[in-house]
Amino acid sequence: MIIGVPKEIKDQEYRVALLPSGAYQLIKRGHEVVVERGAGVGAGFPDAEYDHAGARLVGSHAAASSRPASS
Repeated sequence: MIIGVPKEIKDQEYRVALLPSGAYQLIKRGHEVVVERGAGVGAGFPDAEYDHAGARLVGSHAAASSRPASS
């Protein structure tokens, strides 16, 4: 399963849907986690923590929140 974590788009909204520790646990169980760069920064979780957990960091909201095209 592919789990996407987009960055919040509302003003004054700093929550993140998945912590780096949760990303690690999902990846460890065979899932793919895609995180938009900066998604966790407002909540105190820099991109480096998601990278260290094994998540794939992407540069756009669309890349983190949409399904990949089928081949």
